[in-house]
Amino acid sequence: MRRLLVLVLTLLPVAPGPAHAAPEGQMIWALHFSLAPTLFEPAETPGVVSPFMILYALHDALVKPMPGKFMAPSLAESWSVSPDGLTYEFVLRKGVRFHNGDPVTAEDAKFSFERYRGVSAKILKEKVAAIETPDPGRIRFRLKQPWPDFMTFYATPATGASWVVPKAYVERVGEDGFKKAPVGAGPYRFVSSTPGIELVLEAVDGYWRKTPSVKRLVFKSVPDPATRLVMLKRGDADVSYALSGELGGEVRRTAGLTLKPTPFTSTHWVLFADQWETSSPWHDRRVRLAATLSVDRQAINQAESLGFSKITGSIIPTSFDFYWQPPVHPFDPARARQLLAEAGYPKGFDGGDLWCDTSVCATAEAVLNYMQAAGIRTKLRPMERAAMLSAFREKKLKNLVFTISGISGNAATRIDAFAASSGPYAYGAYPDIDGLFREQASELDSKKREAIVHRIQQLIHDKVMFLPVWQLSALTGYGARVAESGLGLITDYPWSAPYEDVKLKPK
Repeated sequence: MRRLLVLVLTLLPVAPGPAHAAPEGQMIWALHFSLAPTLFEPAETPGVVSPFMILYALHDALVKPMPGKFMAPSLAESWSVSPDGLTYEFVLRKGVRFHNGDPVTAEDAKFSFERYRGVSAKILKEKVAAIETPDPGRIRFRLKQPWPDFMTFYATPATGASWVVPKAYVERVGEDGFKKAPVGAGPYRFVSSTPGIELVLEAVDGYWRKTPSVKRLVFKSVPDPATRLVMLKRGDADVSYALSGELGGEVRRTAGLTLKPTPFTSTHWVLFADQWETSSPWHDRRVRLAATLSVDRQAINQAESLGFSKITGSIIPTSFDFYWQPPVHPFDPARARQLLAEAGYPKGFDGGDLWCDTSVCATAEAVLNYMQAAGIRTKLRPMERAAMLSAFREKKLKNLVFTISGISGNAATRIDAFAASSGPYAYGAYPDIDGLFREQASELDSKKREAIVHRIQQLIHDKVMFLPVWQLSALTGYGARVAESGLGLITDYPWSAPYEDVKLKPK
């Protein structure tokens, strides 16, 4: 009877697993910046959100933001924290492989963390005492002391440290070889790249979360916004990023096109890079305040983003933990000119260069024009994104720097990158801010820590360290073929993602 039962079971038809359609079609994105090979590299994330546009397709992380979750299990199916806050252990998802067939192991995750050299690499590695891989499916981080921001730095786009690359492949082809032909564990594999122009990716059948619907993704660098709109109208692009208010209005008026304003954690501000140099006009707080009062942010908002962006008066996104809302400086050109006169510049002065990323030239130029009307004369110096970020980090830029940052985190992580003396983009700092920053970093009581971080933000505001412009709501257009653009699926994230959720309409 027992043998008969076994025989019957083996002869019964096996119920099929959930069927999925094979990926089909091609979807094209028109990007507003140049496609540099560093964008394919999780180890070099520079403190802006742009690289994650590629990372979400090509690579995967132990933990990352996903729809409905700020920190979602990905390559790690779970994680735990010891009661003393000193040990974080991640259990890897079984059966996941890189695009070249190698299994994703704890050793790969350890290697990826150790080779990470992007923004905030210094603070991450200073806090970690040891990394253990007790078996191929587990990785354990031991901290030198409790650090409440470990997961914020490690498991969100605050850094690229949790995004995993194949150790054996990187060691075999070298760093340059990896950038030319990257291998990841994401829903799409690398097909080809023309530096500065185009990137082509193809769907991976059997990606652990789901097989993508669209077979091929094409990313094209199209610096001119008017050209991006023309491509969208002609069907040469399915999604066009970073459209100005005027062009966004045209998208809304065009049949078959959809405008999608996407609010996210990108704050824009002007850094007074020379404020710590006593010989510079920018050393005088009255001059910095005059520049701030001279700019009509709301008018720029209406012109450039149809009023969808937020005027917050801060470099910290409003959704971040420990955010403090400062009083917003009003548009007051008369007071600005009065302050300049009090500072010894009744006829204004030459403020030097205003450096900016080419993708935000229109906003930076509007800021420049308002300052010039108050008597502060500056010259716009646009640079391609990768080159500007490099020069910014190397402290080569002078006078004024139009700064953007859309990476995840909390108020402390944003302060760490831009306002603390140890920050990669800090051109100077103030002792009182530095002291409070060190104090909050080890404070485990959330309420006490919040009070300290609020005080830091108040000092930043009082000292007029920055000229905050806005928290951007990106204007993106997509075409009639698109059933699911992926825009807005992940909270506070501006690009299409996750790519395995993107869909085209049936033909």
